[in-house]
Amino acid sequence: MTAIFGKLTAKSQTTVPKEVREALGAKPGDTLVYRIGKGKVTLARAEPLDRAYLKALESTLSEWDSAEDATAYDKLR
Repeated sequence: MTAIFGKLTAKSQTTVPKEVREALGAKPGDTLVYRIGKGKVTLARAEPLDRAYLKALESTLSEWDSAEDATAYDKLR
């Protein structure tokens, strides 16, 4: 495992080092995912969403799209 260091700016920003971007296959405009747990943070490149699939899936979920469902869901928050 290779250790690569970076710094936070006064505004808590950082640059993702070139070696890290290359390892992730990340390009400008990509979304990065930070996973936090037990004193560690991992970084990954988020996979793009398949919008056509999600749109098709959305039409199958209409059975839960009623005022009663909205009321029941609101109580879960």
